[in-house]
Amino acid sequence: MQPINTSGAPAPPAALRPAAPPSSLSPSRAGDFMQCPLLYRFRVIDRLPEKPSAAMARGTLVHAVLERIFDVPAAERTAVRARAMVAGEWERLLAARPELAELFERDDGAPAPERGAEWLATAEQLVERWFTLEDPARLEPAERELFVKTTLDSGLKLRGVIDRVDVAPTGEVRIVDYKTGRAPRPEYAADALFQLKFYALVLWRRRGTVPRRLQLVYLGSGDVLTYDPAEADLRAVERKLLALWDAIGRATRTGDWPPRPSRLCDWCPHRALCPAWGGTPPPYPLAVATDPAEGEDEHPAADAD
Repeated sequence: MQPINTSGAPAPPAALRPAAPPSSLSPSRAGDFMQCPLLYRFRVIDRLPEKPSAAMARGTLVHAVLERIFDVPAAERTAVRARAMVAGEWERLLAARPELAELFERDDGAPAPERGAEWLATAEQLVERWFTLEDPARLEPAERELFVKTTLDSGLKLRGVIDRVDVAPTGEVRIVDYKTGRAPRPEYAADALFQLKFYALVLWRRRGTVPRRLQLVYLGSGDVLTYDPAEADLRAVERKLLALWDAIGRATRTGDWPPRPSRLCDWCPHRALCPAWGGTPPPYPLAVATDPAEGEDEHPAADAD
């Protein structure tokens, strides 16, 4: 899920931003490429606009509450207090992104307050469930919504935002990520942990210490998934990212971004443009190498991810 920008500064329309090759990789964009190279192209190269969904907005809202609950004294971090914060955080989100109000309109554009009320209630339920999984009164995060970045020896730039970083008195680091959906089946647990391993790699390369624990908190199902990474795990993630980056570089040079149909296509915002579903992608906006071997040793070089 892509987070919703809440900075208050509107992003320029995609058509006004010149297309450029990517120069960095985030967990979300790496996931896009692994899911479907054409989806990656649509989001990073073409920068096609996407309407926010109710699920995206709810995720952004819940994350905001779980971040700001730590602004109050420990004794006041209760489920009642957190639930009461939901409406205020929603107003803050609407002030930054007033178009989100359209999520709760009828087909004729008339407001549908009952839909908004039901949606807010589901966000409150997710916030309350968190208190059955963790006790914020006993936590003092070292970092919240931490933007991290690093450059690997290969030159690949990695970046992302970590929901929460806890540091024990003995120095061990725990990376925590909140998910508003349900926990995956055990056979998909490795895929779910990829994002946190990505973050762990970045922190390891920046600080020189492998994080002690990775923790996924699934508010939709009330599950907590933990994993204790070893250095070998993070080296494997680094190799995987370098292979992905090489593949992205080849696709950028050749303009070959094949679709990868799957059950996830039902939720793709760009399905109408996908040739796998009878659509036609927009013209490729970057120059294509005439010689297939041209630039084989180069990586994309402009900041567009």
